[in-house]
Amino acid sequence: MSSQAPDTTQIHNIGYRSYDGPRLGRAYARRSLFSQSLRGAYGLGRSAKSKVLPMLLFAVMCVPALIIVAVAVVTKQSKLAIEYTQYALFLQVVISIYLASQAPQSVSRDLRFRTVPLYFSRPIERADYVLSKFGAMASALFVLTAAPLLILWIGSLLAKMDFVEQTKMFGQGLVSVALLSLLFGGIGLVMAALTPRRGFGVAAVIAVLTISYGAVSTLMGIAYATDNEGAIQWLGLFSPMTLVDGVQTAFLGAPTGFPDGGGPGAGVGLVYLLAVLALIAGSYGVLMRRYRKVGL
Repeated sequence: MSSQAPDTTQIHNIGYRSYDGPRLGRAYARRSLFSQSLRGAYGLGRSAKSKVLPMLLFAVMCVPALIIVAVAVVTKQSKLAIEYTQYALFLQVVISIYLASQAPQSVSRDLRFRTVPLYFSRPIERADYVLSKFGAMASALFVLTAAPLLILWIGSLLAKMDFVEQTKMFGQGLVSVALLSLLFGGIGLVMAALTPRRGFGVAAVIAVLTISYGAVSTLMGIAYATDNEGAIQWLGLFSPMTLVDGVQTAFLGAPTGFPDGGGPGAGVGLVYLLAVLALIAGSYGVLMRRYRKVGL
C-alpha cells in the first residue's frame, strides 16, 4: 500500500511591494561607482583605519609646498625654489606608495571576494566598470599631485610674484600631473587587477614604478659617465616617471631630471608622448580584457 504525500505548495503574500519609481540606468550607476571609488581612495566612507595612510600621504605631499611658500613669503623671493613641473618628480616615492596602497584596494577586493559578477548583473557593463575605476584612480592621483601645486600658486601670489608668469607655470604643472595621473593610474590598476591578493598587487605596483625608475636612472648615469649621451634620451622610454619627465621637458619647457641636463627635444619628445598615450590606451585595453574573463 503506497501513500502519496499531500500537496503542501502554497503561495504567501508577505507584503513586498513592486518598485514603480524611476529607473536611473547605466549613467547613474557609472557615476556612483566612480564617486564611491574616488572617495574610497582617500578612505572616505570607510573605517578610520582606512583613512590614515592616504590622508598621511596627502599631508606629506603638501607639507613641502607649504614650507616653500612660507620661505618665499618671509624672504620676499622673486621666484619659487622649485618649478611646478618638478614637484611631482621630487616626490615620486610618495606618489608610488599612494598608488601601491590604493590601486589594489580599488580592484583587488572585488576580485578576491568575487563581487565583479554582481556589478555586471545590474544595468552596468564591463566598459562602465573599467572607466569608473580608471577615472577614479586617475582623479585621486590628480588630487594628490595638484593640491601642492595649488598651494605653490597661491603662495606665489601672496609673495607678490608675477601673476601671469606664475599662472602660466601653474597651468603647465597641472598638464604635467594630469598626464602623470592617467599614466600611473592605468599602470597601477593593471598591476593590481592581475591578482586578487592585495599584497601581491602592492608589490607589483612598487616594482613597476620604483624599480624601473631606479634601473633606468642607473643606466642613464652609466651612459653619461661613458660619454654616450645619445643613449640617455632613449633609455628614458623604459620608465613611467622618465616618460613624463621627457614629455614635459620637450613640450612644456620644464627642467629635466636627465643626467645630461638636456632631455629630449621636440622630435624625440613626440616619441615620448606617443609612448605615454599608448601605455594609457594599452592599460585600458588590458583592463577590458581582464574583466571580460572575471566578469562571467
